[in-house]
Amino acid sequence: MDLTDSVILITGGTGSFGNQFVETVLRRWRPRKLIVLSRDELKQHEMRQRFDDPCLRFFLGDIRDRDRLYRAFQGVDYVVHAAALKQVPAAEYNPFEVVKTNILGGQNIVDAAIDSGVKRVIALSTDKAVNPVNLYGATKLCMEKLLIQGNSYAGSDGTKFSVVRYGNVAGSRGSVIPIFWQQRLTGKVTVTDPRMTRFWLTLERGVDFVLRSLDLMRGGEVFVPKLPTMGIMDLVEAIAPDCEIEVTGIRPGEKLHEVMISADDARLTRELDDMFVIEPAHAWWTTERAWQGGRPLPDGFVYSSETNPWKLTPAELREMLERLGLPKVVERRERALRTVA
Repeated sequence: MDLTDSVILITGGTGSFGNQFVETVLRRWRPRKLIVLSRDELKQHEMRQRFDDPCLRFFLGDIRDRDRLYRAFQGVDYVVHAAALKQVPAAEYNPFEVVKTNILGGQNIVDAAIDSGVKRVIALSTDKAVNPVNLYGATKLCMEKLLIQGNSYAGSDGTKFSVVRYGNVAGSRGSVIPIFWQQRLTGKVTVTDPRMTRFWLTLERGVDFVLRSLDLMRGGEVFVPKLPTMGIMDLVEAIAPDCEIEVTGIRPGEKLHEVMISADDARLTRELDDMFVIEPAHAWWTTERAWQGGRPLPDGFVYSSETNPWKLTPAELREMLERLGLPKVVERRERALRTVA
């Protein structure tokens, strides 16, 4: 897909993903407009200083605000929906606020996109939406359902909606990597449970996968990349091998292992070389749209971080962390914390 001369809008565009998305799009194409929609004026100011490009537009707004979305979506070709409240403990403590943003905000995205004539919308989801045990995961599951079923509201010739679902992002503000890197200076690292495993990817790969899915989507799919699994103790060994380990216990709403494709999802899933595509179980998903080139999954297949055969070793983790540039990751986290304070 060539995004040159198109109008692209990203919600939650001042976050870690949004910054990488803007950098990638500006490096590859010359869009007519690239609109960053977010609530934080300071982060928008910082992005404006970082990216000096005449195609950039910064819109202050909240996806809870339906009227603001209608105004922002006018003339937009493609929407990448990255805005969400993501912190699991905060979601457990502030459930009404998370519902307003992640669920009602998702409905606003669907309505505004259809009524404004947006061509394609792709939304970011999480492995925590599969068999959710916390409110954050439950709200993201609802968001997935709203976006996928948005295709039935749009009709065959209207806006197309799809979803990308992936795991933990190394270097993002919610990542444990900067925490471990700072704790190593004290000689003690806190681990909730040494058995814990997670799917892992970099920001760069996350953005690349979203852009590729935006190109491939026919409307209704959930795209799941094939990712490596990281054991939490392997990560500790990679970052702080000589530190004392304090086990604090699993937090409310946390899982030991994450799942990106459940056994029920697997019945509708096609496997490609580097991804899975979950097709929707709706009458409007026609044979013309089906992913005939993909391979069906065996009965009982579950894509879990516990049983995933692709596991990162401590050496591979160290190499990945070097590519990320850990000091920059820590600096980005500290800047985010200062902004909140």
